[in-house]
Amino acid sequence: MRPDRMLLTLARRVPTLLALPVLAALGAAAPPTDAGRFAADGRFLPPADYREWVFLSSGLDMAYTDNPAATGHAVFDNVFVDPASWAAFKASGHWPDGTVFILENRLGASQGSINRQGHFQSGEVLGLEAHVRDTARFKGGWGFYALHGDQPAEVIPRTATCYACHEAHGAVDTTFTQFYPVARAVAARAGTLLDR
Repeated sequence: MRPDRMLLTLARRVPTLLALPVLAALGAAAPPTDAGRFAADGRFLPPADYREWVFLSSGLDMAYTDNPAATGHAVFDNVFVDPASWAAFKASGHWPDGTVFILENRLGASQGSINRQGHFQSGEVLGLEAHVRDTARFKGGWGFYALHGDQPAEVIPRTATCYACHEAHGAVDTTFTQFYPVARAVAARAGTLLDR
């Protein structure tokens, strides 16, 4: 490219490049993501590629009540979020409309290969759940789904305890961001982290 053309191209892009950090600092609304897809009848279509999304954290045997049901084995909870929502969250400290979290429950094992202590994740997926932000679709802005393979899923009724629990204890936009170390730091810097 000729030098005079490069200068003209750069001159056209400078206002846009300068505006991006300003918009992020002002908390400009991010465009909705398209990770959450729905069938014509309103059921949620599970994303087949969620394991390629951004991995937020993994918990081991976490429970939100004093007397959790005994499972007799270790369970890992892996949390993934769609890449576009993660990018928007890093810029603003808020999860944008269209955000999809996937909670993957995997069986833990302690016997295998050279392991002599502790737990590792086995290959068995015990369950999948989705937490979807869609302010036009859901009262309160979020819906929960229990996923069963690639089958379209019905939204869990709003009367389920997961909604009230997330509203009472979610650190950012009713999500458990307090358990995702990197996201927690982003929210703390952005001033959006609640102490819960």
